[in-house]
Amino acid sequence: MFRYKFQFLFLAVAVLSFVACDDDDTVVEPEEELITTATVTLTPQGGGTTVVLNWVDLDGDGGNAPVITGGTLAANTTYTGDIQVLNESETPSEDITEEIMDEDEEHQFFFSAAAGLNVTTAYTDADADNNPIGLAFTLTTGDASSGDFTVTLRHEPDKGAAGVKDGDITNAGGSTDVEAAYPVTIQ
Repeated sequence: MFRYKFQFLFLAVAVLSFVACDDDDTVVEPEEELITTATVTLTPQGGGTTVVLNWVDLDGDGGNAPVITGGTLAANTTYTGDIQVLNESETPSEDITEEIMDEDEEHQFFFSAAAGLNVTTAYTDADADNNPIGLAFTLTTGDASSGDFTVTLRHEPDKGAAGVKDGDITNAGGSTDVEAAYPVTIQ
């Protein structure tokens, strides 16, 4: 009789151990997308020449440096900006912009200008929580100057942190999906 109780107890412990290992709450994080191309299109409000800034890094984090195309902007002008990001390592190319729009609460673009470059930016789009995304923005130039205009896409930033809603990347956290520095001249 003792032998059967021992076998029953052993079987019960084995079943409970098996059930306890079944974790239905496991969260599988989506794989990060490869971004090989980041294009910023700047269209002057009121007419003028559209400027296209382009950053292409087809080998990703590989050994080749990205190919960067900057541009010349008119002084004292406001531009409507939009951003498109692609993965051109696939055929056909994958438009990562669509994923960013679908997961807008998990993404935000940040803009910065090198010291001396006279530009300011403002977000013109927002996610469902009224936090900025940055796929659409305005860029306003000042007097003649030159320097890098840097666009950074953060994945899972803390959009509630101080300054983040206003475009301050300092407290944003998250991880950088892409960072592109475009040489810009204002004349």
